[in-house]
Amino acid sequence: MIYLFIGVSGCGKTTLGKLFAERMRIPFYDADDFHPESNIRKMKNGIPLNDEDRAPWLRDLARHIILWNGSGGAVLACSALKESYRQILSANAGIPIKWVFIQADFETLEQRLVNRKGHFFNPLLLKSQLDTMEPPDYGVHLCAKDALDQQLEQLQVLIN
Repeated sequence: MIYLFIGVSGCGKTTLGKLFAERMRIPFYDADDFHPESNIRKMKNGIPLNDEDRAPWLRDLARHIILWNGSGGAVLACSALKESYRQILSANAGIPIKWVFIQADFETLEQRLVNRKGHFFNPLLLKSQLDTMEPPDYGVHLCAKDALDQQLEQLQVLIN
């Protein structure tokens, strides 16, 4: 089983995904670690990625999803802002994916990004990500303002 934690930067995908992966005893992966250097440079400079920038990255992640599924599953934290991006990630028929969408308001996200250290994402890109985000009408929806323990409890739905 693959668990995809999606949402804009700063919503808590990585933090919650790592805790969930630990609980499930499966590996955790952060999609940010798979970006090519050209994408990282753009984001560091406050330039939003476009569909062309994201396409090879998403295809690479889709290939990894096949491998991770064959190795017993994984948790992946990935922005997957648009439905078309999620379609690329889930294009491999027969691979079970559970979607977890973490939503948050601008103020919460902005505060988290300003306080975050050591990440290439430029907080100036937040508005662009929020404008691009197409919330799914499927999967589990969580609120980033809720305590991590509360979010993990809500995720029990996935485990059962």
